[in-house]
Amino acid sequence: MNVIGIIGAGEVGSQIARAAIANGYEVVIANSRAPETLKGLIEELGPSARAATAAGAAEAGDFVVIAVPLKLDNDMPVEQLAGKIVLDTNNYMPWRDGHFPMIDSGEKTVHELRQEQLPDSKVAKAFTHIQAPRFFISGSPAGTPDRHALSVSSDFPKAVELVSRLYDQFGFDTVDNSPLSESWRSGPGQPAWMAHKHQTRTQLMANLAKARRRTIRV
Repeated sequence: MNVIGIIGAGEVGSQIARAAIANGYEVVIANSRAPETLKGLIEELGPSARAATAAGAAEAGDFVVIAVPLKLDNDMPVEQLAGKIVLDTNNYMPWRDGHFPMIDSGEKTVHELRQEQLPDSKVAKAFTHIQAPRFFISGSPAGTPDRHALSVSSDFPKAVELVSRLYDQFGFDTVDNSPLSESWRSGPGQPAWMAHKHQTRTQLMANLAKARRRTIRV
């Protein structure tokens, strides 16, 4: 898998693109406007990057990163994402997204909703509890003592395997926090999320275990 489709060209999407290119991948990246509005970013990223529509990025990617918030009225290219592993970097932020009753009540996680919206894709929660600039600051070679660790959640072992491999290439260890119903453990306000600057695999496992489910009353 040599091409990564990236839907979302903000800080997270663009930093994942930089890290991917540094590790030998090609990227096809989209924003919410039009491919030509990404001219400056593509020039910065170089010949291993090109711009496309969201559907075009989804179609081109061997796997796809979604680096935009989820909307209850699905705006992702379902057909083009079918059959693919999709890495969802979204965190549920009610102040930004509005309140989703099924998440506020604890009935579902935002990543379970993404999976429901993309029924023929294999969704994995990834890159959600690290600040985007730290993709380059915190990474280190495999075997480095106290290597920074990141969690992944998915209902599909193949998606966990792919994310784990990508984390390792980017310089991080992996903790499997599957399935998607457990993905809230690394969400905003939880110990794993609060410790985003650095946590080892052992520390991350402990922080995930410390998580406590919160409900929101509106």
